[in-house]
Amino acid sequence: MSRFLSENLINIKPYEPGEQPRSSEKWIKLNTNESPFSPSKNVKNLINNYDYSKLRLYPDPSCYSLISKLSDEFKVNKSQIIVGNGSDEILAFSFMGLCKNGAAFSDLTYGFYPVFSNLFNIKTKIVELNNSFEIDINDYKGLKETIIIANPNAPTGIELSVKCIKKLLESDKDRLVIIDEAYVDFGAESSIKLVKEYDNLLVIGTFSKSRNLAGARIGYAVASEEIIADLNAIKFSFNPYNLSSLSIDIGVEALCDKEYFKSCIEQIVSNREYLTNKLEDLGFEIVKSKANFIFVRPLGIAGKKYYERLKEKGVLVRYFDKTRTKDYVRITIGTIKDCDILIEMTKEILSEVGR
Repeated sequence: MSRFLSENLINIKPYEPGEQPRSSEKWIKLNTNESPFSPSKNVKNLINNYDYSKLRLYPDPSCYSLISKLSDEFKVNKSQIIVGNGSDEILAFSFMGLCKNGAAFSDLTYGFYPVFSNLFNIKTKIVELNNSFEIDINDYKGLKETIIIANPNAPTGIELSVKCIKKLLESDKDRLVIIDEAYVDFGAESSIKLVKEYDNLLVIGTFSKSRNLAGARIGYAVASEEIIADLNAIKFSFNPYNLSSLSIDIGVEALCDKEYFKSCIEQIVSNREYLTNKLEDLGFEIVKSKANFIFVRPLGIAGKKYYERLKEKGVLVRYFDKTRTKDYVRITIGTIKDCDILIEMTKEILSEVGR
């Protein structure tokens, strides 16, 4: 630890991303919830014909073209949208500036939430999920902290209904509720439609999953004009040029290709059901998912051992070595070929351990 590090950061525990091998040739990579599909042809055509002279100039700090397209997509005013360098940046701005009474989130959720709380010295209330890994909104009654909910949740994939979210919003209209919808397109219902009705709601999304653009780092948020103005004040105090010119243009083109977006979603959902059924046939316990991953409890082998044996066979999944998750692994939904390889490797592992 450097002697120059600020004292308030000495004990910080950074976020641990999923493993990213430098060589992609060897691995079936099902550990970081990336899409198995390439970006749309619109995006490919843009890149192939891109005017690279634009890169000598700073990008548009207002990201007007992308925000205009998102405005059309979600049927809200442009002043109700902000875009960021991935949804993580917008989450960071939210923790930094919108948690004046602290933050409340579940004990099993996206790992960046406690990291941001520590980084920005936010008082935190941890609310335990029930024994089925579900959120009980009654546990949030009376809390004054800003509530942050990943919906569907990570790493479980469980959806919280819009009806329940509406009850949370109604229960205290002076308390902000942040809904992180990174995985919403894979079968859950978005809360964006509630923004017109509730000014204590902030909905955050990303192009990383369902738009096949994790490498482009494009996130967005939708809320009341007042909340977006607050977030813009933070953005312009931190980095006005937070999206590159190329990322802005890529985002616009991705939104234009609606048929390809729909096709990719349908394939991932179909593959999710296929893999779920195959692993259930092997006796595995699968949490019902509305995301592009499944949370799996293997039968006859410990979760950590299953993760390690898959890795030895060239298949990467995600393992969280904590009390409530130690018996499970999270598996990103890949192509049908990826799923079949994982199933075959799983059968080999079970045979090797005598099951």
